[in-house]
Amino acid sequence: MRLVIDTNILVASLSSKSKYHWIIQALREGKFELCVTEEIYLEYEEILKQKYNVIVANSFLNSLKELSNVIQTDVFYKWLLIQSDPDDDKFADCAVAGNVDFLVTNDRHYNILKTIGFPPINVISLEEFKLIYEA
Repeated sequence: MRLVIDTNILVASLSSKSKYHWIIQALREGKFELCVTEEIYLEYEEILKQKYNVIVANSFLNSLKELSNVIQTDVFYKWLLIQSDPDDDKFADCAVAGNVDFLVTNDRHYNILKTIGFPPINVISLEEFKLIYEA
């Protein structure tokens, strides 16, 4: 299974005390592939530094880059699909370029992707993904 994970999911799941930490553990155990772009790495870094600190952000991102199931994805076309928050387009573009099964997010800006037929992007919440993952 191949995913794109929005930053809000990453922030909510990073702490080992979080009820969502299972997704980080599953990633580390190679249970799915994660597609990321350089833009996504930069957003992860920026937000993790704000929410945690530089050491936590750098440590996590360095470990992420070492995982064989994390796929550096190149985007060759910008679809401009999320007009309500264009900063989120990088995740949709990565989902298309990486041919992912799911874009996992709890952000409502992505709901627009559920209404378009092309390019197809399956947007699901973390709770929805957990049901699929555990099935």
